[in-house]
Amino acid sequence: MAIEVYFNFNGNCREAAEFYAEAFKVEKPQIMTFGEANNDPNFTVPEEAKDLVMHTRLDIRGSRIMFSDTWPGSPFTVGNNITVAVVDSDEDFLRSSFKALSEGGNVVMELQETFWSKVYGSLVDKFGVTWQFSHENGEDYSI
Repeated sequence: MAIEVYFNFNGNCREAAEFYAEAFKVEKPQIMTFGEANNDPNFTVPEEAKDLVMHTRLDIRGSRIMFSDTWPGSPFTVGNNITVAVVDSDEDFLRSSFKALSEGGNVVMELQETFWSKVYGSLVDKFGVTWQFSHENGEDYSI
């Protein structure tokens, strides 16, 4: 299991990830854009989103830091752009923790299957902390 930090940016994720990579002297990030990630012929990615970062990560001194841009038009507030990601292979643990943290909070995305995770969901707990939950099955969906 890992508890990881997830940063969101408002269109400047690529610049930020490359800056942090240089600052911490780690490998330059591999970046997946929203345009590259879309395999659904029924969903068209707007032109302004195609080059935005859907996902990238840096491995810094044994910790994985993940990054993405927000979807165009999504709310973005500097200071609230950091979430905590719970990544684990135990689906029951993810489900029970998600349920417990949702008590008195607000579920942003119910736990569900995505193209990168068997189980993924997000919520804001009653203290205002945003959490992401993701099932890790050994496959490397992140770049």
